[in-house]
Amino acid sequence: MKVTVMQEHQYYVYILTNHGNTVLYVGVTNDLVRRVWEHKTKIYQGFTTKYNCNKLAYFESFHWIQDAIEREKQLKAGTRQKKLDLILQNNAVWADLSDGWYIDYK
Repeated sequence: MKVTVMQEHQYYVYILTNHGNTVLYVGVTNDLVRRVWEHKTKIYQGFTTKYNCNKLAYFESFHWIQDAIEREKQLKAGTRQKKLDLILQNNAVWADLSDGWYIDYK
């Protein structure tokens, strides 16, 4: 009999935006600092590179990946206004929450 043990880790659901706060991107990761850096440095070509989404506007943390994935799906299925409301309730000035995380990034 094989038993699968689920380990508890830290997982994040996050919302990135562009400079003008006109585009929103929702993602999930187990390493928020690394993943935001990947978006900022445009390591991978994709939506965030195309629309220059490199400003962290919002994030939530979870202990279980299933919870994080469920929340990501919930946010992606929600309206743009619901995402905007969530950001405005937690980050009314639209600050880049990753400011100060990276010494060499400009």
